[in-house]
Amino acid sequence: MMRMSGRVMSCCAALFLALASVSAVERLNSINDLKKINFGQSVPKHTLLLLHWFANVVDIDSNNIVRLTFDPNDDDFGSHHYGNFERMLEQTPYGYKYYTVGNLLLDEREQLPDYVVHPRAEYAGRNWDRIIFRVRLQSTGWQTLQQMDRVYITQHYGIPGNTTYDPEHTYEITTNLLRQIREFSVGANSLMILRNRYGSNASDFQLSEIRNIWGNLACLGLLLFIVIQERYNFIQQCAILQNETKRKEERGGNKVVTQPYIPHCNIQEPRQNQENGDTWFFLMLVVVFIYVFAILRSAF
Repeated sequence: MMRMSGRVMSCCAALFLALASVSAVERLNSINDLKKINFGQSVPKHTLLLLHWFANVVDIDSNNIVRLTFDPNDDDFGSHHYGNFERMLEQTPYGYKYYTVGNLLLDEREQLPDYVVHPRAEYAGRNWDRIIFRVRLQSTGWQTLQQMDRVYITQHYGIPGNTTYDPEHTYEITTNLLRQIREFSVGANSLMILRNRYGSNASDFQLSEIRNIWGNLACLGLLLFIVIQERYNFIQQCAILQNETKRKEERGGNKVVTQPYIPHCNIQEPRQNQENGDTWFFLMLVVVFIYVFAILRSAF
């Protein structure tokens, strides 16, 4: 009985550790979700360039099946196997494997586009940003269009021989977000169409400036403007409004201020899997309890 009890406790501990790793990754489903990330501070701006390239190099069919168009086993684009030794991500099911791409030093065949390898100065990074993706392995060997079911953006930093990934700023990228980013590919849509579709407040003058600066990468320039610059402008406007409200409160003493505090201005980075993660975690707890109950019942 004691031996069985210890076995049950070991199973529970393993399951809880697995659940903890799963619940720690925030899912980004749209460009609006991307705007919540503090690019340039906690996450490198260069991540957006890498993600833009990746979204446009994979294939997405009408059934939302994402497939690779390159071979990570052949080191294409400097990609290679990721072992998930830190248990940062969920453990791979049988027949799946993680890969990572984004280390510019490993792109020995210079396959990555120039805007990723030699970006504009304000988007250059320290070569920390990475994309991790999970691939379903084929029993018949490598096929050109390999199916993929998970994509993450993350960071990998440290000194040679002592590097680590950053679980606090690792985000899952959904197929829907990949589709939206693909709309900003070279020559895919006009800037005005994209501006209106995604609710950007960029003026016609600003669109003209983006064209002049980015040339044939103008759609990418607009994506960066929407995700980074508009977020920054909004935070600045919120700070001004909040300071004005605070000054009115100080001048008015205990008088009621007509302009209230604006809580929606408090843009913060998304908390790790806050609502969806809590629901998922609760459901998995139910599974754990059912599993433990079944073991105990069989023990008697």
